[in-house]
Amino acid sequence: MATGAEADALATVAECAPVTMERKVKTDLENFLPKPYMARALTAPDAEYPSGTPGHKNYGMSVLQQHVAFFDQDDNGIIYPWETYTGLRAIGFNMIASLIMAIGINAGLSYTTLPGWIPSPFLPIYIHNIHKSKHGSDSGTYDTEGRYMPVNLENMFSKYAKTVPDKLTLRELWNMTEGNRVAFDLFGGIASKLEWAILYVLARDEEGFLSKEAVRRVFDGSLFEYCAKAQMGYEGKMS
Repeated sequence: MATGAEADALATVAECAPVTMERKVKTDLENFLPKPYMARALTAPDAEYPSGTPGHKNYGMSVLQQHVAFFDQDDNGIIYPWETYTGLRAIGFNMIASLIMAIGINAGLSYTTLPGWIPSPFLPIYIHNIHKSKHGSDSGTYDTEGRYMPVNLENMFSKYAKTVPDKLTLRELWNMTEGNRVAFDLFGGIASKLEWAILYVLARDEEGFLSKEAVRRVFDGSLFEYCAKAQMGYEGKMS
C-alpha cells in the first residue's frame, strides 16, 4: 500500500488547483504505449497505434517535417505559396480559401525558416528549418526540434474531450486553444485557433466531431495524403 509521500509523488490532481481536476491527464499510458513521455523523431504513435501510422513512410524526416512535406510539390525541400495552394486544393479546399490560406501560411512561416536574414518576396518555407517556425500557445505535441510527444496528444483528449472520449467538438477545440494560450502571446494564440479551425473544417465527421485519429495523422502529414486520395475518388477507411 502506498504511503502518503508515495501517493503525493504520483498525484495528478491538486486540491487547491481545481483546474487539475477539470483537465485530467492519463495515468496508464505505459500499459498501451512504450515510453509515452519520450519524444519520437520519426513516427507519431498513440495508444491505438504504438508504431505510428501503418504504411506511412518517414523518409528520414522529423514528424514536423513530415507534417509539411505533402505541400512540397516538387520535392526540393522548399514550399512556395503556389505549392501550398496546390496542396490545399488537392485536399478539398476551394480556390478562394486555398488562396487566402496559402498566402497566410507562407507569410507566417517563411521568414523563420530562411537560411539567411534577408526576407524573400517569394515567401519560401524551408522544410529543414521548419522547427524554427514553432509558435507558442500550441498543444506541445511537437517539441522545439520537431519531434512528436505522444503523451501530449493523449492528454489533449483526456483534458478536453468531455462529450465523447477521443473526439473533440468545436466548443471543446475552442476550450483547448484557450487552455493552451500563453499570456501576451497574441501571434501564437491566433495561429493556434486558425490551425485548429482549418483542421476541424477539413477532418470533422458527419456528427461534427474531430477524432483523435485525424488529429494524430495531421501531425505526421498522413492525413493530407488520405484526404488527397479521397478527393480523387479512392475508397478506404482512415487507418
